[in-house]
Amino acid sequence: MTAKPSSSPATVGSLVDHHLLSTVGVAPAAASHADVMHAVAQVARESLSRRWVEGDAHDRKQRARRVYYLSMEFLIGRTLGNALAALDLEAGAAAAAQQHATRLEDLATEEKDAALGNGGLGRLAACFLDSMATVGLPSMGYGIRYEFGMFAQSIQGGRQIEHPDPWVEDGTPWEFPRSALSYPVRFGGWVEQAEGPDAPPAWRHAGEVAAKAYDMVVPGHGTERVSTLRLWKAMAPSQIDLHAFNSGDYARAAEYKNEFENISWVLYPNDSTPAGRELRLRQEYFFTSASIQDILARHLDEHGTLANLADRVAIHLNDTHPAIGVAELMRLLVDEHRMAWGAAWALTGRVFSYTNHTLMPEALETWPVALMQQVLPRHLQIIFRINHDFLADAARRKPGDDGFLRRLSLIDESGERRVRMAHLAVVGSHKVNGVSALHSDLLVQTIFADFALLWPDRFTNMTNGVTPRRWLAQANPGLAALLDQRIGRGWRLRLDELARLRPLATDAAFRTEFLAVKRANKARLAAHIRTSTGIEVDPDSLFDVQVKRIHEYKRQLLNVLHVISRYQAMLAAPDADWVPRTVVFAGKAASSYAMAKNIIRLIHDVGSVVNHDARLRGRLKVAFIPNYGVSVAEVIMPGADLSEQISTAGTEASGTGNMKLAMNGALTIGTDDGANIEIRQQVGDDNIFIFGLKTPEVAALKNGGYQPLRVCEQNPVLKAVLDAIAGGVFSAEEPARYRGLVDSLLWGGDHYLLLADFDSYVQAQARVDALYRDRHAWAAKAIANVAGMGLFSSDRTILEYAREVWNIDPQR
Repeated sequence: MTAKPSSSPATVGSLVDHHLLSTVGVAPAAASHADVMHAVAQVARESLSRRWVEGDAHDRKQRARRVYYLSMEFLIGRTLGNALAALDLEAGAAAAAQQHATRLEDLATEEKDAALGNGGLGRLAACFLDSMATVGLPSMGYGIRYEFGMFAQSIQGGRQIEHPDPWVEDGTPWEFPRSALSYPVRFGGWVEQAEGPDAPPAWRHAGEVAAKAYDMVVPGHGTERVSTLRLWKAMAPSQIDLHAFNSGDYARAAEYKNEFENISWVLYPNDSTPAGRELRLRQEYFFTSASIQDILARHLDEHGTLANLADRVAIHLNDTHPAIGVAELMRLLVDEHRMAWGAAWALTGRVFSYTNHTLMPEALETWPVALMQQVLPRHLQIIFRINHDFLADAARRKPGDDGFLRRLSLIDESGERRVRMAHLAVVGSHKVNGVSALHSDLLVQTIFADFALLWPDRFTNMTNGVTPRRWLAQANPGLAALLDQRIGRGWRLRLDELARLRPLATDAAFRTEFLAVKRANKARLAAHIRTSTGIEVDPDSLFDVQVKRIHEYKRQLLNVLHVISRYQAMLAAPDADWVPRTVVFAGKAASSYAMAKNIIRLIHDVGSVVNHDARLRGRLKVAFIPNYGVSVAEVIMPGADLSEQISTAGTEASGTGNMKLAMNGALTIGTDDGANIEIRQQVGDDNIFIFGLKTPEVAALKNGGYQPLRVCEQNPVLKAVLDAIAGGVFSAEEPARYRGLVDSLLWGGDHYLLLADFDSYVQAQARVDALYRDRHAWAAKAIANVAGMGLFSSDRTILEYAREVWNIDPQR
């Protein structure tokens, strides 16, 4: 192995100046902050390159079994801080920054977030790559190199406005283009029947796009090993129609190029139109096909045969977006490599595993048969055959039970015929997991109950985790330093060492130090709120935080109802001893999700009234922080006092924001849902605020004929809140603005049971107030939350996947 570069400040400083001159192309004395950031990144990139090359050579020599993680999203965020920490270059980089009259923290802000994801799904994938490298798994992630990441969000007049997010328009030092690596991905056309008994059908495609590879290297911590994130960019085989261009028809000249290259333009195109839905399907197939072609090419290069594919390759489907991979692998094995159907199917089932991320039937991905016939005719044919063989086997289990077969079928025949992608993933995988204990239990009791009857051993649980390097060490350096001082640095790699904090919860001196760190983090968050919204908030108030995608089941609206009830109660008793509170929201609504956008507007309208009402004397503030992403989260999480995890029981698969917030010393107020249950078990019932209906009670209430109007009429506080919203108290210029929203609760069924849980939620918030009055009692419980977070490291999750799903041994 080559010698490891020195990390001394003097060496790093000279390397930074070298890269300013030779790579960035600027005199060191004249370098801007952005120039210095790029030069520091190049120093880190050199070390990452060395680790990547050496690790890849080792894995090839060992013919290692690898895991390939396919995900539509990777919410990476900024890379500089994480890379410097993993490479032990922080001190040297800080000194180099100082030589150029700046701070390392200021350099970090020059880097754009790689926002290649929407929310928890994408950030989970990023945490997993970090942990795969850290625990020593030969691994690669595969996704799409979106030209524009998740849209940039601004707020105008309370409304969400979406802007392009061109994260690579100025280039990124973390990307390694692989210009020689390209695979054809085909669409459309028709299928011709086989000409001989052993020949497969021939797919006569109508269009083709080239998938070009770009790599990002994800370093492990405490190890030389790295993981690779390979992203695919769509390139038209023929860039332009030169004849049309020379004839002056410039639009037609670029039409072919744009038709295919738009596949990798934007994360999650608006799928409310037929064109948007077709583009989404093309995206999913594009990256899945390119990835599996790449996997097979690597395997053949190392082994020379596909017969041992399942012994050396594990492909994991992160949700259903890459589920078409089951049919694609079959196509490649049968059509391209002339493997017999039975042998190919046996390999496929051993290679794939699948993580489900939702229990809600409406969120389970399906595609119209007609659309799949148009876009992927050969794959539809393969799915039909898989379904035929599968249902024939299932029929032997329950002869004559047509309902059983209808529920199992990969094709939903109840209306417009649709391909059920989750069913395809289950049938084509050897392991299927949920992401929290409750979620995994409900999977086999509800949406996959019939499959669990056939294959009970196929289903398992893998409770999510987050990387403590990003979400504690990097996001909260003050708390990290305090932990290092009291329990040592080992918690970064062995998060269960946080349990050693438990006795310190009763140590008055430690509580004081802990509160001082929290106060500094709250001041930083207050400054960000002021900069991003113009709202002044009191860092000594209780920071009540709900940050996540805006969605009805996550119930930001329930939070708003409580804010309004609190506002009304404060006006009724202005001289009472109210605990000052700052309620912080952040999150993006999907561009086509009208109700979610309306909730964002209501939050702003309520904030406009509450924040300017002098009678409150600043004791209640509402702030919506725009453009939520990883870097913004790194400011919010350490500054939070209260973590809002209030989804309707049985709807949130796991959550990871709940883990990040608790890890940073926030107390959770939440329902018994997702990983909240396991957090409660780890931190103790006395250190969490649980409220509301439990999952069986939710089902019982709905089955018994839930009447939200009656709940409202029986609760004067709730009725006053809804009357205020519907009556235009928060939208005086348009009094009927939210009448439809209120009607959806009172007359539309209140699908997510906000009104049913309202009273319990308000009572839990009163318990929050009571505890917060005693700051040391609050600190003791916050410390207990940090101490209980050992289970929620993504390192633990990945080691469980390696052992129970992927059958891979760590190779640190």
